[in-house]
Amino acid sequence: MQRDEQITHSAYPLLDKVGDPSALRGLDRRDLPQLATELRAFLLESVAKTGGHLSSNLGTVELTIALHYVFDTPYDRLVWDVGHQTYAHKILTGRRQGMARLRMAGGISGFPRRCESEYDTFGTAHSSTSISAALGMAVAARARGESRKAIAVIGDGAMSAGQAFEALNNAGVIDTNLLVILNDNDMSISPPVGALNKYLARLLSGRAFNTARRGAKEVLKVAPSLLELAKRAEEHVKGMVSPGTLFEEFGFHYFGPIDGHDLDALVPTLRNLAELQGPQFLHVITRKGQGYKLAEVDPVLYHGVSKFDHEAGIQAGKPGGKLTYTQIFGDWLCDMAAQDKRLIGITPAMREGSGMVRFAEEFPDRYFDVGIAEQHAVTFAGGLACEGMKPVVAIYSTFLQRGYDQLIHDIALQNLPVVFALDRAGLVGADGATHHGAFDLSYLACIPNMVVMTPADESECRQMLTTAFQLDCPTAIRYPRGSGPGIVPERALTALPVGKGELRRNGKRIALLAFGGMLPPALVAGEALDATVANMRFVKPLDVDLVRQLAESHELLVTLEENTIIGGAGAEVERALGGMELATRILRLGLPDVFVDHGDQAQLLAGVGLDREGILQRIRTVLADKVE
Repeated sequence: MQRDEQITHSAYPLLDKVGDPSALRGLDRRDLPQLATELRAFLLESVAKTGGHLSSNLGTVELTIALHYVFDTPYDRLVWDVGHQTYAHKILTGRRQGMARLRMAGGISGFPRRCESEYDTFGTAHSSTSISAALGMAVAARARGESRKAIAVIGDGAMSAGQAFEALNNAGVIDTNLLVILNDNDMSISPPVGALNKYLARLLSGRAFNTARRGAKEVLKVAPSLLELAKRAEEHVKGMVSPGTLFEEFGFHYFGPIDGHDLDALVPTLRNLAELQGPQFLHVITRKGQGYKLAEVDPVLYHGVSKFDHEAGIQAGKPGGKLTYTQIFGDWLCDMAAQDKRLIGITPAMREGSGMVRFAEEFPDRYFDVGIAEQHAVTFAGGLACEGMKPVVAIYSTFLQRGYDQLIHDIALQNLPVVFALDRAGLVGADGATHHGAFDLSYLACIPNMVVMTPADESECRQMLTTAFQLDCPTAIRYPRGSGPGIVPERALTALPVGKGELRRNGKRIALLAFGGMLPPALVAGEALDATVANMRFVKPLDVDLVRQLAESHELLVTLEENTIIGGAGAEVERALGGMELATRILRLGLPDVFVDHGDQAQLLAGVGLDREGILQRIRTVLADKVE
């Protein structure tokens, strides 16, 4: 069998026997370390062939095995937070063969999905939701008189978000069989930040091994051998509880921390906890990239990977390639910061993903990673703006949704000059529906005082960022993942006239009004149709004069946007036309009213009719004639 073909089973004799968790629970406990070795090897080899999240999944192999070995899944509910740490879970729950098409169109998702497996009890891909969801499941079990357990597995990075603490606050006063497992790997995606991380570090460095509160005594009564284990293996079971911990103050019985890679510690501890009633909290220490030296050394580089040779490791990219929009933003941020000392850069735990590594190094006093706390990031920026600073919030389009109330009430209502640089707008590809930036034009255009821009290329992106920085109101620039057409921007920091588009091609009968990344396919379709093509640039304020000009001289206006068809740019154009009393027809093309699945970006765009052929077909259908 060739190297590029599906991984053979012969190298994984124990893993071959585990088609589902019930088969796993039939193994002798002494076999579990070997199973972990095989599972980690399979996971590494398969992800190297497909791409995906690697470091986080290598770090949860033993924890995943122990959870499914001890608990009666799926009867016992297991909720994973953030969701990109669930590959081992997928492999052990009957989806091993599906790993060959991980994150591909028609293949399995890189995150838990309820429609994919009964073992995926809750869909997760954004952080800090697991405790809330698991608490709901635990309360439902109590209401039905069921004995099932609900287990939430949450990372230390995700614990920095407010929703996690809202759930802890609620759970601690509800008598339910909820187990929260803190998977503490000292790493979210970027290096960890904040007071909580420092608190967890203190727990690890200053353990009170000889103390045990009521909860610890109770768990040790269930299996006295665990006490002996703690005595002879402090490096694995680093004390059972710490007096007066934060989590106990929330009403949980706190246990740990224990070594999350030691199955001889994990399995008996989880078995003991499974016998207890009420809210329990287990602190587990894991290491991102565990078992793969390259990922252990650089877990950030190996967090999300494309296809690579796992024996050689990830190789540096060839120089001279096109700049990505993320790089364009990162360079602009440093250039503008050098000119204006008021600029403050803010990210919610996405330093690398948002292109802020260089800025953090060159302007450390003006760089703020607030952790996974999008709501706080937005209002924090508002406070800075109130005092005359010029905050720039670098955030993914889909993550800004989590701070939407703050965007409306704390920024727009007060008309504060905050710049939102929205990366990953439109369809992002393999991460799928949870990560597509499919709604930002709709949810931004309806907010008073907002200015919303959509660059069609790299040069416009830099110009729009400069434009936004110079305005005295809230602004948003949304740009896609990856590279643009390859137009290298000038180093100068020049602005664009606000609310003005431009004509890119003069034609007849049909006018294509393109927003952002839809300009290239619009130009190609325009050639085939001999149509006029406009680069609209601004969704709000819309260039109403240009819309009127095109409506008066063309039979059909076609708007193109990589945003949901409901609301957004096309809706703004249609609203403007409604006040003009013109007979011009309008065709709005955008993302359909469904959650678009995962897959290759170009393939996804073709699937929703936003490639050249899809655009031509829709227009020709409307015109009801053949245009060659």
